Amino acid sequence: MDFEFTTDQLELRANARAVLEAACPATVVRAVYEGTGDGTALWGQLVQLDWPGLAIPEEHGGMGLGMVELAIVVEELGRAVAPTPLLATLTQFVPLLREAGSTRLLQEIAAGTVTGTLALAEDGVWHRPRMHTTARRDGRDWVLNGVKSHVLDGTTADWLAVVAQGNDGVGAFVVPAAAVVATPIEVMDPTLPIATVLLNDLTVGGEDVLLEPGDPAAAQAIERALQTSVTAMACSTVASCRRLFEITLDYAKQREQFGRPIGSFQALKHRLADLYLAVERAASLAWFAALTIAEDDDRRAIAVAMAKAAAGECQRLVVRDALQLHGGIGFTWEHDLHFLLKRAKVGDGLLGTAACHRAHLAEFLGLAAPA
Repeated sequence: MDFEFTTDQLELRANARAVLEAACPATVVRAVYEGTGDGTALWGQLVQLDWPGLAIPEEHGGMGLGMVELAIVVEELGRAVAPTPLLATLTQFVPLLREAGSTRLLQEIAAGTVTGTLALAEDGVWHRPRMHTTARRDGRDWVLNGVKSHVLDGTTADWLAVVAQGNDGVGAFVVPAAAVVATPIEVMDPTLPIATVLLNDLTVGGEDVLLEPGDPAAAQAIERALQTSVTAMACSTVASCRRLFEITLDYAKQREQFGRPIGSFQALKHRLADLYLAVERAASLAWFAALTIAEDDDRRAIAVAMAKAAAGECQRLVVRDALQLHGGIGFTWEHDLHFLLKRAKVGDGLLGTAACHRAHLAEFLGLAAPA
């Protein structure tokens, strides 16, 4: 397993950062927070650059890039706090399509004409939730009933990949957004809009069935797709934390107290060193998880749990100390710090918290009985 980025991957990172610095400055993020913008212009620019096709095979109009390249771009989205449907579409919706072997909608997604998301969680639980959403066979069709929680882009995505429980096992279905009732949830970071989705006697059939309940491969396919989603969220969260650390370090070098930069004081040096180590540890685990998925390594489940747990632990330390080390200015609405603080906090909660993934890790290592 090679931990070094290739020349092409480094160029992709540099280009992605340059694009987002130009197309998604803090004014774009602030407009979303203040309700005067919605990121539509940013999405249009990303579509022009073919970003929606990053992880879609070339035969379906995409670039055919892998998990590592996708993680590089997701990292830059987290760093920029970008308000875009790209995260939900490419890291939640598309992975389930691909694991199910479905080519449905891939060409439209690559062209940027449709977006999608994953409706899996119930009552805030993503990993093996107590599935109350049901799939009942009705002739050749299936009828879905239930409520899905914490659906990213649930009110704006064009399509949803819904996971539901049938009599013979779990299954997955593609449903149009117009067929569900999505209610937005108020969250601290509006650049990651979340909704509750109600499915009421929704009939699906034919090509809308991704994984039929009772298919022995369904549970594994859903789990593998979820691993991609979790890893991407870990990468995004760690990237926000890294940017927080960089801003805080620069501030500590410039802000003076008692005639000296505050970063010169030994106590603050220790805290900054701790922040650096937390970010590097979490980033290393996130990249290891991305590599295990890219190479379909047997350790991928363990690596993903470690990555998301480390990302959550990292944000807890970095968010706290970045805010404290900025002093009074860090609490102001006018300072851009709070965009990153809130992005990191919401990123920890989505797709399972650090505590949740530590529990999964204990199960995978045989240290605890499965829940």
